[in-house]
Order: sequence, then C-alpha cells, then structure tokens
Amino acid sequence: MGQLHHAMTGTGAMAIAVAASIPGTVVSRLLGDGARSEVRFGHPSGSLAVGAVAERTGAGWIVSKAVMSRSARRLMDGQVFVPAECLLNPLD
Repeated sequence: MGQLHHAMTGTGAMAIAVAASIPGTVVSRLLGDGARSEVRFGHPSGSLAVGAVAERTGAGWIVSKAVMSRSARRLMDGQVFVPAECLLNPLD
C-alpha cells in the first residue's frame, strides 16, 4: 500500500470508475445497462476494486466519492514442520 502498482495505475483506475458511474459514457455502455458504483480489475498480481459516486447537478456532473481497494495474489501456501524438541524448550 502507498505505492502505485505497475499493472494498473491508480489514477487510470479512478478515471474508469468515475466514467462507469455516469450513465451514457463509453465505459458505462460497455459495462451494460446503467451506471455502476464499483468496477473490479483482475491482473497478474491480484485485483483492484474501484468505485465512484457521481451526481448530476445544474452545473454538470459532480463526483462526491471515489474509492480504491487492492489485493495481492497469494504468494505461498504451505506447512512448516517444526521438531517437537524446538517446541518444548524454545529458548534453548
């Protein structure tokens, strides 16, 4: 966390999330009927969920909320076998 991922830029993902939340945009139309409040990207290093809330006002569209959440792919899954004598006297 705190660093952009090379697989998908945060600013690019946010722009797509905002476009998805506004009906009639190219992104919104590609995703299906109506606007979406969340879009999830999958990439080789995990997934990236982004969302936005946009409201139409007399002055145009106002984005009131934009969120981003990242996950990492699992790097390892396994078991560690520890000899019993190490558990009995851990400070030795």
